[in-house]
Amino acid sequence: MDGTTADGQSQAQKRMSSRVPATSLAHDILCMIFVLLDLFDLVRCSAVCKSWNKVINKSKLLQILYHKQQGGSIGPSSTSHCSEKPLKVCIEQLAMEHHRLSLQGLIDIEQWKGHSVRAGQCRMKMGLILTGVGDKAVRLWSLESYKCLEEHFLPNLAPLVDFDFDENKIVGLIGTRICTWRRNGKRSIFPSREGTFMKGLCMRYIDPEAVVGCEDGTARVFDMYSRKCSRIIRMHSGPVRCLALSDDQCIISGSSLGSITISGLSSDQRIAKLRSTDSTGIRTLCFNPRSHLVFSGSTAGYASCWDLRTMRPLWENRISPNVIYSMQHLCSDTHTLVAGGIDGVLRILDQNTGKVVSGCVMDDSPAPTSSQKTDSIIERKKGRRITEDTLIDSIPKSSRPPITCLAVGMQKVVTTHNGKYIRMWKFHKEQTLQA
Repeated sequence: MDGTTADGQSQAQKRMSSRVPATSLAHDILCMIFVLLDLFDLVRCSAVCKSWNKVINKSKLLQILYHKQQGGSIGPSSTSHCSEKPLKVCIEQLAMEHHRLSLQGLIDIEQWKGHSVRAGQCRMKMGLILTGVGDKAVRLWSLESYKCLEEHFLPNLAPLVDFDFDENKIVGLIGTRICTWRRNGKRSIFPSREGTFMKGLCMRYIDPEAVVGCEDGTARVFDMYSRKCSRIIRMHSGPVRCLALSDDQCIISGSSLGSITISGLSSDQRIAKLRSTDSTGIRTLCFNPRSHLVFSGSTAGYASCWDLRTMRPLWENRISPNVIYSMQHLCSDTHTLVAGGIDGVLRILDQNTGKVVSGCVMDDSPAPTSSQKTDSIIERKKGRRITEDTLIDSIPKSSRPPITCLAVGMQKVVTTHNGKYIRMWKFHKEQTLQA
């Protein structure tokens, strides 16, 4: 017997055809399922579709779980009265507190071979990780399984310098050109008469525009639909090494000469110029739209912060003996900042003071455990904390390869190290023992 019925339909086919989609389950059945979830999983389910969102809101499951969570020991800053604020705001505050406490807890590390030569850049959003720079390919990975979902190859023009992506396309800076890959696999390169510019060093993309920081000190704004350079903005007298974009149409750029310039995206006017006491070059920038703070990392290991509402410096600390390559935070997080650089230590900072809360490296215990996860072999290790007085050179370089780029997600950080491996740091809040 091959499992085929009299009408020619296999048993497997019958089982497939008899399956009921989750969206058609009755209200009571969905409630029975949802009540088994924790608060943050329930929030994710509420974003799946309108029908699930309606069931969850009508049954007041989020309110019930929120108040139960408040009765726990999540932390003093999460004890605000939900009656005074919308539930969505209360849950977001609770999630950010959970994220902050997790970054101070236990660390699991999973790494996999993502590229044949080297991966120097990464981006993480929408449950996806994008990596590339090195082997003429950009790869899109599942955040859950680490399976490679898409692979796009570069044209034989120039090396990939920087990239970003959204739900429709991947945008890459390739030497002196902008290249886009549609998620359906179609590739296009901006025409040479409009897309050529002085060597690009960095790029930021927010649909419908990509902003390129150039070697000649300009920022060039490209419209992704007309495929034309719409504006050329003079930012610095030296090369533009890093960029950040604000929600109110401002370009924030860092120069290899050590200054930061803020200019209007639409008016092309320079709004302000910032400079720290550290005179070395600015290597990385990130902007927090919630607090209006901009953070920078320098080639000498200094981290600095300014308030864009007053254009005044708030703090400056030397957090590393060498170059800081990357700094990031969750968009809604106003407490923690993650930084990485040439010494390979992943540092957690307080956004408001610049103080290093902790430094993290991979535990150099004998051999990693590994497992086959889809088409990738995942190596599992533990992370460990180091103190400020730890001699960095005493830690093996295999435990702390240079962090060339990082991206921050909820309770996780993905890092690239200019090597073949991509590393995922998973943080877990330590549970307090109940008496």
